Amino acid sequence: YQRRVHGEVLAMAVSSDVGSLMTIKGICILDNDGQRVVCKYYDDMFPTVKEQRNFEKNLFQKTQRANSEIIMFEGITCVYRSNIDLFFYVFGSSTENEIILADVLSSLFQSIALVLKETVEKSSLFEHMDAVLLIIDELVDNGIILETDPNVLSRTAQASKEESGITEQSLASAMNQAGGLLRSFLTK
Repeated sequence: YQRRVHGEVLAMAVSSDVGSLMTIKGICILDNDGQRVVCKYYDDMFPTVKEQRNFEKNLFQKTQRANSEIIMFEGITCVYRSNIDLFFYVFGSSTENEIILADVLSSLFQSIALVLKETVEKSSLFEHMDAVLLIIDELVDNGIILETDPNVLSRTAQASKEESGITEQSLASAMNQAGGLLRSFLTK
């Protein structure tokens, strides 16, 4: 493109090799059977759900018994860790810095552990899925790393849950009231 500076035209080439802020291609949490618990993709490398599931299946098969924490697989760099009955994955392009990916993975796991306040396992993760999804959204947006401090991420997720005011008790109360109104309407 061209830019005019002090009356002179400067020609500048825009190269696709220039670094991008988009460093994360995806985040996945799979169970110990390789089934998706939650996955978020930030580019169109796997545009269909079928392609995503196939990638997840192959990734799990490659990593379930491996002793490493990083793998180069299908043109991506992937860092991962397992914990009890879950596998956590963060992946980027084949040229991505593994340390950055590992930092995102560590932040993801630590912030989830802070929110769960118990062992990070599949059942507790499902109970707090809203917080997990919020942590992922606050950690990475459209492949761009936003926040990596686990304390900040966990506080944001917990504050959002408290602000919503919806708890199991308030939801049960609302359902009881709705049921009572429906019964009184139907018996009239």
